[in-house]
Amino acid sequence: MLTLIIIQLILAILLVILVLLQGSDNEGLGLGGGGGLGGMMSARGSANILSRLTALAATLFMVMSVILTIVASV
Repeated sequence: MLTLIIIQLILAILLVILVLLQGSDNEGLGLGGGGGLGGMMSARGSANILSRLTALAATLFMVMSVILTIVASV
């Protein structure tokens, strides 16, 4: 049980870090001070990776939450 709680805590911290690492949507609109097309494409590529990692961490967090609920009720 303690191991599951530690994994849940690590996932929660990882999820917060991944969300904070993502830039705001205003960067892609040119409101952040310019940048050419190459800069936009590289930012979009890194945002895509961060988005996928965030979605994966969120999914794992939800699955662990369900598992902890089941284990706690037994």
